[in-house]
Amino acid sequence: MEKLKIRNRLAKDKALLWAVCLLAALTAVPLFAILGEVFLRGYDQLSWSFFTEPTPTAYKAMKAIEAGEPIPGGIANGIVGTMLMLGMAAVVAIPVGILCGAFLAENPKSRFAQTVSYLTDLLQGTPSVIIGIVVYIWVVVPMKGYSAIAGSVALFIMMLPLIIRSTEETLKILPTSLKEAGLALGGNRARVMLKVQLPAAFGGIFTGVLLAISRVIGETAPLMFTALGCSFIRFAVDKPISAVPLLIWEFFNDPNLQELIWGASLFLLLFVLTLNLLSKYLAKKWNQ
Repeated sequence: MEKLKIRNRLAKDKALLWAVCLLAALTAVPLFAILGEVFLRGYDQLSWSFFTEPTPTAYKAMKAIEAGEPIPGGIANGIVGTMLMLGMAAVVAIPVGILCGAFLAENPKSRFAQTVSYLTDLLQGTPSVIIGIVVYIWVVVPMKGYSAIAGSVALFIMMLPLIIRSTEETLKILPTSLKEAGLALGGNRARVMLKVQLPAAFGGIFTGVLLAISRVIGETAPLMFTALGCSFIRFAVDKPISAVPLLIWEFFNDPNLQELIWGASLFLLLFVLTLNLLSKYLAKKWNQ
């Protein structure tokens, strides 16, 4: 009787293992299908000119298609705009997010910290299109024009809650003896946080920053309301500027440029994949 029960348990355990493996495989099918489709359609478009030349006009693309030639130009204007807006957003979001996360980790029971924590969760769940509309009212309308500044503000708002949460959770898992040792040596709470706790949590915080960047780099809706787009390479932060997600949307709406969708999408996927792999590597190394 006892042997029969053991057999039944082993059979159930094996069946559950196979069911989990099957469901995991089914979950991965759409991911690999998307990656395979984008790679097969976009890899032959990747070239030096694709990364260094701006988007071609619809007329040039139409002439190239009629002549049976590859569409000239590339996505350099989108790459420059994306990096410019991401850089400006990160310069503000990283220090603000880290300091706010440190405050929440140190004062979890204060009323003000609980309010900030609630607002952070609320902001993290806000649809990106709503953020774009709000930034349009706050920045675009007062500046009387679309700009890279407005786009970076939208990205900053989207990055902020992710950095705050990653910083807070990373600091919470640090051993309390680390903080106690710093205080015992005569340091005040602010000095111990800046000189001891934050450096010790650098790996987890940096991973959170990379994940925040990979989360916002593909956003299109807020940039449609703030940056608008531009057909040439531009470094002016007070003028309309392009971004890779905006280019993908523009390519989709122009029949002459639709072939460029795949190359731009592949670049975006590879960039996000690189950031995610880097964050996983840093998290693993930090845990060791």
